[in-house]
Amino acid sequence: MLSRHSAALFPELPASASGELGIVWEDTPCPLCGSEETAVRLEAADPTSTYEPESLSGRRYRFLVVRCISCGLTYTNPRPDASCIHRFYPSDYKPHRRPAQIERVTQPRTRIWERILGRRCRERRGILPWNGTGRLLDFGCGSGSYLKRMANLGWDVVGLDAAVGAVRQVQEAIGLPALVGTLPHPELKPCSFEIITMWHSLEHVHEPLAVLREAYRLLVPGGKLIVAAPNMDSWAFRHFGPAWFGLDLPRHLTHFTPTTLMLMLQTAGLRIEEVRSIRHSDWLRASAKLATKTQSHSGWLNRVLTWKPAARIAAWSCYQMNSADCMIAVAERPKN
Repeated sequence: MLSRHSAALFPELPASASGELGIVWEDTPCPLCGSEETAVRLEAADPTSTYEPESLSGRRYRFLVVRCISCGLTYTNPRPDASCIHRFYPSDYKPHRRPAQIERVTQPRTRIWERILGRRCRERRGILPWNGTGRLLDFGCGSGSYLKRMANLGWDVVGLDAAVGAVRQVQEAIGLPALVGTLPHPELKPCSFEIITMWHSLEHVHEPLAVLREAYRLLVPGGKLIVAAPNMDSWAFRHFGPAWFGLDLPRHLTHFTPTTLMLMLQTAGLRIEEVRSIRHSDWLRASAKLATKTQSHSGWLNRVLTWKPAARIAAWSCYQMNSADCMIAVAERPKN
């Protein structure tokens, strides 16, 4: 059935359409504190319409993003439930694509201009405090390029992803261990990893707090959790609103700010080491292109930001103002 909010979001669908298409919509309390008191933050369309199967293709679903009155967490509500969220992932979803070439590296490097201008697409390098001396779980491993890179550095790696095709790619094409599913997972035991990484995956799960609590259980005391996520407290979100690339509705279910991400990590029992900004000029360009396409009064700035040099300057400026549209949090399972 459609949820009590869904009829307003999908006016083109009859009341029975949800069941006919195999989609179940659910209203959810706050994923962090459990409160049901919310305020609508925005309404936005899914930027893609290339779903599988074809019965969904071309439908312009719209979704509500709400903010919890109690703790401030922002999340998508109502949302497709866990049994059918995969229907909203296009067959060519970028993180699941086979990389054209698996990068061969021997040592992650942070170049001097990245320290000055802010980290960009190389967000996954230079984060770990040590190399090749432990066990690493990559939650949401996608096509496995990061796993391969870390295995080349000597790490004992395991991937985990809900997409069967992505896991098969890791197992067969790259030859590394990977599991299908989420956390908790029956094949993963407590205190099994020195490092757990979540590169743009936590925002995709229905129960992020449960995932983080399981990550705590899987880490050894003193082990590190690294989480990268879009930053809703960013200039890009404030400027682009429903056209912001970081929304990616409905695949992104939770929309973090630095404050709410730290609060969720702390609620899971983890100790925050740092939260840093990451700049992505390609995110700004994607947002600007969507804004100029979908908003009748997009303005001259959006047209300028579709130009790569302008997007790079804007991304650098946002980074300097601590308002970049991506962030990385490093947290630790306390030793005592």
